Amino acid sequence: MAQRIVILGAGYTGMTTAMALAGRTRGRGVEVTLVNPITRFTERLRLHQTAAGQDLADLRIPDLLKGTGITFVQGWVTAIDAGARVVSLDGERTLTYDTLVYALGSVADTEAVPGVAEHAYTLDSAAEAGRLAAQLAGARTVVVGGGGLTGVESAAELAETHPGLRVVLLSRDVPGSMMGAKARAYLHAALVRLGVEVRSGVEIAKVLPGGVELAGGEWVEADACLWTTGVRVSPLAADAGLTVDERGRIVVDATLRSISHPEVYAVGDAAAVRQPYGIIHGTCQSGIPTGAHAAASIARQVRGKQPQPFRFGYIHQPISLGRRDGVVQFTRPDDTPRGLYLKGRWAVAYKEFVSSSPWKTFGLLKRYGGATVWSRGGRATR
Repeated sequence: MAQRIVILGAGYTGMTTAMALAGRTRGRGVEVTLVNPITRFTERLRLHQTAAGQDLADLRIPDLLKGTGITFVQGWVTAIDAGARVVSLDGERTLTYDTLVYALGSVADTEAVPGVAEHAYTLDSAAEAGRLAAQLAGARTVVVGGGGLTGVESAAELAETHPGLRVVLLSRDVPGSMMGAKARAYLHAALVRLGVEVRSGVEIAKVLPGGVELAGGEWVEADACLWTTGVRVSPLAADAGLTVDERGRIVVDATLRSISHPEVYAVGDAAAVRQPYGIIHGTCQSGIPTGAHAAASIARQVRGKQPQPFRFGYIHQPISLGRRDGVVQFTRPDDTPRGLYLKGRWAVAYKEFVSSSPWKTFGLLKRYGGATVWSRGGRATR
């Protein structure tokens, strides 16, 4: 019988796994099934552009899968029976697997602060980013909650696209705190130039329809709030009895297999992947290499070999500051900053390359399988 491999999630990581696996196992009696709730591929790295009202390419997952032999199943994963190796979809359909790849990623944490789920927007989907774009038509003020890379990119994009809009960036930490002093100074100068009001060292206590309330009681009026701080993962893995960490991520061994259920590989944001410098943080930069490595490991098992340990090192922190400016901080493998950075048009060109449409990358994986991966954003080897 053919070996049944089911991949849950068709984001950057899940698509990488599927494409690489199809290329590596062609003609070896393997059935690969890719599950996703929608047919459109979500370019999450560009959703801040959608929120600003810009149109992105309409990329359809079934179009890329043509000729790969991969079966695409549209549906929501509602439960996993790890003992029986069965996945439930939409509460009524089931898929049976021999090997499962869990690539369901993460979403914005809208539960930690009161009012976020009801009154704030996130960049979890193109649909929600589009709703924010519609809300900003005629708006006077928008609050961006969170000064991480997503918050900074979003604030800059909104300010550049809507020059008359007041953009207030609220953050516990100083934006760009993970960068070197020179790159951080350039980032802050760009936000000033764009008119973004940055307030660091503050905490949002509550989100309400007309604005946000800060810890201490201060009120910041806003027509909309974009929430970019904190993420959470689906409880599906924990509910299935897989060993998870305190954040609900699947704990994996050195080869990216679940420590409690070795027939399950976990990749991307939903996996707690340990490296010598600690647990890697969930980004596209680290997610794509985990997907490619999982594909390589499964292909090795199909050939009767043992999977190999996963090794990964960061190389950069690229940030868009609107469409005409940017800054790129190059890093050591543990993500601490080096002295080298790019700014201005050179950073724009670099950032555009690393976050351009993944269609070409997926196409190469489909064709060649990705024996050794040098991803656009991180490096990993089998």
